[in-house]
Amino acid sequence: MIHLNSLKLQNSYINLPSQFYTRINPMPVKQPKLIIFNEKLANALGMDLPFDDTEMLGNFFSGNRLPVDLIPIAQAYAGHQFGHFSILGDGRAHLIGEQIMPNGKRFDIQLKGSGQTPYSRSGDGRAALSPMLREYIISEAMHALNIPTTRGLAVVSTGESIMRSSLMKGAILTRIASSHIRVGTFEYANKMLNREELKMLADYTIARHYPKLINQTNPYLSLLKGVISKQAKLIASWMHIGFIHGVMNTDNMAISGETIDYGPCAFMDIFSIGRVFSSIDSHGRYGYGSQAHAAHWNLTKLAESLLPLLHKSMDESLRLAEAAIETFGDEFNSAWISGMRSKLGLFDEEEEDFNLAQSLLEWMELSKADYTSTFRDLTYENLSKKEIYKSLAFEKWHSLWQARLSRNSKPIKSSLNMMRKFNPVIVPYNHLVEEALSAAERENMEPFFELLSALERPFAFSSSNEGFLNSPVVPNPNYQTFCGT
Repeated sequence: MIHLNSLKLQNSYINLPSQFYTRINPMPVKQPKLIIFNEKLANALGMDLPFDDTEMLGNFFSGNRLPVDLIPIAQAYAGHQFGHFSILGDGRAHLIGEQIMPNGKRFDIQLKGSGQTPYSRSGDGRAALSPMLREYIISEAMHALNIPTTRGLAVVSTGESIMRSSLMKGAILTRIASSHIRVGTFEYANKMLNREELKMLADYTIARHYPKLINQTNPYLSLLKGVISKQAKLIASWMHIGFIHGVMNTDNMAISGETIDYGPCAFMDIFSIGRVFSSIDSHGRYGYGSQAHAAHWNLTKLAESLLPLLHKSMDESLRLAEAAIETFGDEFNSAWISGMRSKLGLFDEEEEDFNLAQSLLEWMELSKADYTSTFRDLTYENLSKKEIYKSLAFEKWHSLWQARLSRNSKPIKSSLNMMRKFNPVIVPYNHLVEEALSAAERENMEPFFELLSALERPFAFSSSNEGFLNSPVVPNPNYQTFCGT
């Protein structure tokens, strides 16, 4: 049995009013088996766990055997799902506590797929092995790509089957997050609770994520501005690496500014501004090029939820909220072009840099070029001899880019070095992820571990990723990812 004093777990969230959560233990599973454990992350978190005792770890990360002093909870929240408001909550997840790192920073430890809660609605509270492994590997890849993200600590199979479109192997993911406070948490407080309870949530969030705002004249307006800035930078960083979240509902937008929920997500292969991978996004609401618009829409819902706190006068609250929301466009555009300059090796700033980057994307779409490998090829001193780069359109763009590089304040070697820091040589291509997950379903974890190793250092050529880079990208125009599994 793992003892609480061997960890550094607290649960400060239960200091909020009880309407924000329900105390409930995970539902036991039949036969927990540890599939993967992130020992490096556990060490960084300062977790004193018996790393060699896989049976004990399996029981712990399944929720079967938790320290008796823990107070697991399921959080209540709401959300606009594809534009429609719903009362939600952790329908298949239990927050077992907050780990205090050696530096004092606090991280949620959440079990996902750990059984029914009062918020399950008609769900069974369980999760399938393949989607939990997908979230684990993609969230770890995002971390390696320097994108703020929740992370995977462990995956445990349950020894049980769950019914989705067919019988699937059950599993539980242990997810680490700065917190699980969402835009939807504020929507819930504003719609369902009173002003004082909304204020308590906002004060808790500021103390946990934005402590420098505590003494601001208007800390709640500063909170809104802080979240807007973090989300603008986050969405831009997604687009820089060709990532498509797939389900940007307000309950999947974290106040901390981390990427959360890896359901119908995917990485771009053949570039298309409107690319959609999610099976449920029939109108492209959360397609690649629509992600900034979706974030802006979500943030207006956060602003609406904070109106009672922004000013005593509702008219003034509206004015302050609207002015804050209007900054999102500039914040996003600034973050996007800054990242594109890094990807293209551009020092200093020129007015035409935006058009230079945009015209490259337009060429990529017309030519059906692979997003990641195109930017990777540009990092070579000598351009690849691939047939796709012999078109007049690309040669024209390449000449403009070379001319821009010649005006840099630093030499070409500095440009190439910068580009190699911002253009990955490998990402979790969809076909690679599917191959690894398919093997895992057959109880062969070797391809999964090989891909995970290759993704740990995405900006450098290495022996672990060489084999993947030598295999061709296999785009599938009909590829779909799914939510709710």
